[in-house]
Amino acid sequence: MARVLASKMGFTSLRRTQARTFRVRIVTADADLEFGCEVKCKGRDLFDLVCRTLGLRETWFFGLQYTIKDTMAWLKMDKRVLDQDVPKEEPLVLNFLAKFYPENAEEELVQDITQHLFFLQVKKKILEEEVYCPPEASVLLASYAVQAKYGDYHPNVHKPGFLAQEELLPKRVINLYQMTAEMWEERITVCYAEHRGRTRDEAEIEYLKIAQDLEMYGVNYFFIRNKKGTDLLLGVDALGLHIYDPDNKLTPKISFPWNEIRNISYSDREFAIKPLDKKADVFKFNSSKLRVNKLILQLCIGNHDLFMRRRKVDSLEVQQMKAQAREEKARKQMERQRLDREKRLREEAERARDELERRLIQLQDEALMANEALLRSEETADLLAEKAQIAEEEAKLLAQKAAEAEQEIQRIKVTAIRSEEEKRLIEQKKLEAEMLALKMAEESERRAKEAEQLKQDLQEARESERRAKHKLLEITSKSAYPVRSLSPGSLPPDLPNLSFSTECLSFDFKDTDMKRLSMEIEKEKVEYMEKSKHLQEQLNELKTEIESLKLKERETHLDILHNENTERGTSKQSNFKKQTLQSAKSRVAFFEEL
Repeated sequence: MARVLASKMGFTSLRRTQARTFRVRIVTADADLEFGCEVKCKGRDLFDLVCRTLGLRETWFFGLQYTIKDTMAWLKMDKRVLDQDVPKEEPLVLNFLAKFYPENAEEELVQDITQHLFFLQVKKKILEEEVYCPPEASVLLASYAVQAKYGDYHPNVHKPGFLAQEELLPKRVINLYQMTAEMWEERITVCYAEHRGRTRDEAEIEYLKIAQDLEMYGVNYFFIRNKKGTDLLLGVDALGLHIYDPDNKLTPKISFPWNEIRNISYSDREFAIKPLDKKADVFKFNSSKLRVNKLILQLCIGNHDLFMRRRKVDSLEVQQMKAQAREEKARKQMERQRLDREKRLREEAERARDELERRLIQLQDEALMANEALLRSEETADLLAEKAQIAEEEAKLLAQKAAEAEQEIQRIKVTAIRSEEEKRLIEQKKLEAEMLALKMAEESERRAKEAEQLKQDLQEARESERRAKHKLLEITSKSAYPVRSLSPGSLPPDLPNLSFSTECLSFDFKDTDMKRLSMEIEKEKVEYMEKSKHLQEQLNELKTEIESLKLKERETHLDILHNENTERGTSKQSNFKKQTLQSAKSRVAFFEEL
């Protein structure tokens, strides 16, 4: 983690008793900041120094937290740091965390640094199972976390196994299903690929939009007892106060929205909440420690102030921040469009270059083939020329032999004339040859007639065969049995007919502000539910895909409660709406009867 050293003045001694400064280490979600502060430094001075270092302007959501005697506490702004009940150690370690949560992260969180700090804190709470998250939502949230860290998905870069070292899912979810790490990575990668084009800030705000609908998101739980001594849980969040059964942190038994509460006070360990309805009794309970009552009051006052602030016109500072955020968002959008355009042009240029390279290779191959063909043609021409020369020499040799044969014929003729006897013999042989030729002609004519007769006999035999086959077919068709067709009425009567069917410290709130804003929450919640319809469909699809691999025996108590709420169709918003429809008086009476 990064470490920053910021000091208002130099110091050499590490002991507070001898130095006018002391060291403080601030632990944020992604960095450690170390400061040197004066002994008289107040909580506000230290807090402002941290915010300036981070570049954070939406300071009202955050605070400096520490733990004393196993109890969480927040640094007071108006008192000196060393005068408070902080740990006596050096450096003094404080956690910079979100103390109050927004109702709608997308609308209320303006700065990118604010969104990033909330994203890191909420992700940590989900992974450490401080906030219950169902399996299908865990996969979708993990995909947005991957998009925020790695950017757009590229198969050539993000190869299987690139998430092996990442902690993306709660261990409870991993143990609940018979799935390997590779199978989980594949599920997450499928969703991750769909987020292409989203920047880190957009992915983080989408993460928060899903997380803010979880039942335990932004709720601070405290153990309390009612008048009867029943152990209960008090939940404080941005919407109001909620009473839970200790075994069920998901579904509150009673809820009190901030616009229905008139006054909050405590005396020692007893805490009193006075509803706006004057007919309702004061809502009282006991906590375990006085320190816890102080913390509850701080959270109630801060959440109520933000609740009222959201329903008023934004302050000039917030308006300026939102205007700057819009300008910055527009500038980033234009820059991203420019980068996308340049990327597209570069990709087109690369494709054109690849096409030219491919065409060049093709032309080179064609030239090589043409060169080889030319070489083969030259070799063929040389071979033909050689053959022509050989043929010419053979022709000359034949002509020479023909001349010699002609000379031999002339010599034979001369010799034949000279020998009369030989002439007669030749004439006799000639006559015999003529007689033999005549006989052979007669024999050939006789054989031709026989062949013609055989052809006629063969034709007649084929015609007889055809007539016999035709006659046989006629006889066969006349002797075939008729086929009786079955009609529906001819079925046996006992065949079943088959058919199917389907189905003393106090804090007062202004009465006029409360009454004027009593109905605004419901309208906002209905609008928000309509916006989250697509998200719910995506979560249901993910749940269906992995449901067959679930190990029922490994389900936790919160898993079972979440499944029961899902089957009943109840959610964080619908349950809160149902609670607010009841009168404050009836809710107080119900609490006392627990």
